[in-house]
This record gives sequence, structure tokens and C-alpha cells, in this order.
Amino acid sequence: MSKCEQCIIREFNSLKALTKEELIRITGCKTSKKIKKGEVLFDEGEYINGVFCVKDGVCKVSKMSDNGRDQIIHLIKKGDILGERSLINNEASNLKAIAVNDMEVCFIPKEEILRDLENNSNFSMDVLKKMANSLKKADDVIVDMAQKTVKQRLAATLLLLDAKFDKNENGSININLSREDIANIIGTATESAIRLLSEFKKKKLIDLKGKEIFITDIKALKELSEGF
Repeated sequence: MSKCEQCIIREFNSLKALTKEELIRITGCKTSKKIKKGEVLFDEGEYINGVFCVKDGVCKVSKMSDNGRDQIIHLIKKGDILGERSLINNEASNLKAIAVNDMEVCFIPKEEILRDLENNSNFSMDVLKKMANSLKKADDVIVDMAQKTVKQRLAATLLLLDAKFDKNENGSININLSREDIANIIGTATESAIRLLSEFKKKKLIDLKGKEIFITDIKALKELSEGF
């Protein structure tokens, strides 16, 4: 089992604010898990009873709409913490998390995180900042859904993916999303997402090779996302 105090991943999330003694204590109670592509980390209505620290891989966090469609809210990657909101408000999760590819995560029990939130003000403040930033992004999504066209939302999503994820050796964005996933991020039908991606490729804004996406004209995508 890897030791939290020696793990570089914690430097990317709120765990960096914990003391060495607190990290040693967490090492003794955390559980390391390997999650296969397509497996569910947690479902809507489930009590998570802890948080996940993502050591490797990506998962999509979604909400089922009244009409039965999944709306992808977040993409969680290596270094992120998942589940802190449900833990703090002591409610069942209103979201679902599914592995986009094979993942490795550490699960830290609820009581250990709550103890650190109560006793370590630096940790508490960092968690609050992360949650505030997440709420800000949620506000932006609501505005985009209400005011931007599907084409603008696709351009903005491609720019977000380009900024959020590393590049493969061939220059493609290091995340393989299905066309359905992309449609569920921008809030449209899969057929519309496929058509718009093909249109973007014809206009040489992007290139596509299977699920691989290459950004070829970032300036034009930015202008499109802003409605110019």
C-alpha cells in the first residue's frame, strides 16, 4: 500500500494541507481500489461515506434528467478528490460517477476526513475553496446552456478538454470520450454532436482519428465559443 505522506498526487488536491501525522493516520485506514472502464464508483441516491482520491484515470460525473438523459457535469482526473460535497452535507449523492478508462483510486473513510476538517483549518479552507470553485463552474454551465448555441458549447468543451488534459505523443488530447459522452456534456443528441464534430473537422478546427481529438485551430475555436 502506498503511503499518503509520500504520494505526489496529494500535491494536486486539498490533502496537501494535511500534516505528516494526519497523512500517516489516513494511510492506515484508506483503501486502494482499481476501477475498470465503465464501472460505477457511486450512483445517484447512494451514500458515499468517504472521498475518492484519484491516483490514475478519468471518470465522468453525471446527473440523470427528468427525460432520462445523462448530463455530464464534471470530468474528474488524476489528482482530483471526489465525493467531498456529499460527505459534508451528509446527504445521499445526487450524481453518478463512472470510469471513462481504467482507474486507480484511494478511498478515505468519512470519519477520517471529518476529523481533519474539524481540526485542521488549512485543510478546511482548501476544501471550501475547491467547492466554491466547483459551484462557480456549475453557474457557468447553467449560463452556457441557457445562452449559448450547441455549436458554441461544443467549441467551449473542446477548449476545456484541451486545457484540462495532457497531450498524447501524437498531439491528440489524452482522453477518449465517446460521441455520446460529448453529446452529454454539451446537452444535445448524439447525432447532432457527430454532425458538428464532422463540420468542425471540415473547417479544419479539429482533426479526428477514431475517438482521438486533435485541436488544429485554437484561435478559431475560441472565437466560435464566444459567438464571434
